[in-house]
Amino acid sequence: MNGREALPQKGGGGRREGDSRHVPVMLQRCLDLLAPALQGPEAVVVDCTLGLGGHSEALLTRFPGVRLVALDRDKEALRLSGERLARFGERATLVHAVYDELPAVLDRLGIARVQGVLFDLGVSSMQLDEAGRGFAYAQDAPLDMRMDQSTGISAAEVLNTYPAGELVRILRAYGEEKQAKRIVAAIVREREKEPFTNSARLVELIRDALPQAAKRTGGNPAKRTFQALRIEVNGELAVLERAIPAAVKALDVGGRIAVLSYHSLEDRLVKQVLATGAASSAPPGLPVVPERYQPRLKLLTRGAELPTEEEIAENRRAAPARLRGAERIRQDVE
Repeated sequence: MNGREALPQKGGGGRREGDSRHVPVMLQRCLDLLAPALQGPEAVVVDCTLGLGGHSEALLTRFPGVRLVALDRDKEALRLSGERLARFGERATLVHAVYDELPAVLDRLGIARVQGVLFDLGVSSMQLDEAGRGFAYAQDAPLDMRMDQSTGISAAEVLNTYPAGELVRILRAYGEEKQAKRIVAAIVREREKEPFTNSARLVELIRDALPQAAKRTGGNPAKRTFQALRIEVNGELAVLERAIPAAVKALDVGGRIAVLSYHSLEDRLVKQVLATGAASSAPPGLPVVPERYQPRLKLLTRGAELPTEEEIAENRRAAPARLRGAERIRQDVE
């Protein structure tokens, strides 16, 4: 899990509305990657994962001519960020949407092309630190995990209703959990006695189900199961699979995209889309490569860039971050 904007831990680390001390992950590097594309007087940048608005605020501040379109599926995040960004007036347009809805959002706003796109994937600090959301395995809470609490099924419903085989698939595919069968067998036994409602019971069950060797490495033994449930509840990988190509397509020539991922499944998808866009699609052996086969992207990062030790020390939730960037160098040829 990520914490897109980490809360200060001093004084109990409690969240305060409008707290300006939130620390967006790899902020300076994201701004530097996008900067060459955002110098024009009518540049549009899209923050596809608004969260608490730290990256958006920095974009609006550093690039005074830019217009921001920011998306989030979480209505509470939109409310808090709306307060934070109110001083920018009409320069900021906040939209309740999932980020794979980007083409429809831009179409409604009458925007044909954008100059910058930022994704900061995963769970925001607000979602992690609101106990009632059920994202964090470190505290007892209702097993919800919906980023948009107005729609969809909860993690509790997934645990209580999915067939055992489907639960095993989810834990293996989305959590890369080697002990998936053992954990699911325990879940099925327990849910027959009483349905799951809260996170503490699930965490305890996972601890009891795993062999000692599996509990000695990799941090909290529940984290992979919680990641898998969160991805399933929110359809994260399916959404991302649609969203990254759509964002690339929306970029103007010279436009740039920056994507922060927090686990290998996300990063693999992002890498694949950007690498494919940066490669020629021509059949081998052509003496001259036609325009339609030329690369559409130029990679801006060598592999995935990591946060510095200093940033991780300041913001522990930045540790798993992986940043990739690319520039649009050609439009699609129809």
